[in-house]
Amino acid sequence: MTHLNAGDTIAPHQLAALSGDSVPVPDPGHLVHLELRRFAGCPVCNLHLRSVVVRNDELKAAGIREVVVFHSSADDLRKYQAELPFDVIPDPDRKLYAELGVEKTPRAILNPKAWGAIFKGLGRSIGATVRGNEHAPPVKPAGGSTGLPGDFLIDSDGRVIASKYGEHAYDQWTVDEVLALAKSAPADQAAAQPAASTGAEASAAEAPAEPSPPAASGGTQT
Repeated sequence: MTHLNAGDTIAPHQLAALSGDSVPVPDPGHLVHLELRRFAGCPVCNLHLRSVVVRNDELKAAGIREVVVFHSSADDLRKYQAELPFDVIPDPDRKLYAELGVEKTPRAILNPKAWGAIFKGLGRSIGATVRGNEHAPPVKPAGGSTGLPGDFLIDSDGRVIASKYGEHAYDQWTVDEVLALAKSAPADQAAAQPAASTGAEASAAEAPAEPSPPAASGGTQT
């Protein structure tokens, strides 16, 4: 798969969010932190996203819009991720993953560097399930459990400021890293206008283009 690197440009997308909103990427008024996560109910993803939720106000204050993609259906995501305070995008056919070069491989969960987060995430999810706060993680998640994460920070004209392709299931930017990358971007980037379409085909994760931007658990397996 081809990877996007700093300086590359992403074609304009209108992504269909779980909320029903159409989410522009790039966003003419914000930097976009586009996170490609794994499956709905993924304990490792939930562990990471909790750290994002508690600092979401900091990200907003820095002009960053969080957009989080899962290779799961909208119905599956409503069971697990509907309460996240940012845009959640279902992409069950992994078309956006293919476009951006975010892969899946057994090393996602076999890499020893992921094991601590896997056990911690499972423990957190099991505890929340026992307390009745969450559904149990799926036994056989749609799309499998070997997906890798990907992070992209995109300015308002579609230029990739930075990208990260995870080497295992818990290999992603921290909030501090996202904030530092945004701070290093040119000050005028958030006000720039979106680039014209390159003609790339819209993915199945996208909604039909709109003229104006939107207002925004069995056993256990990682």
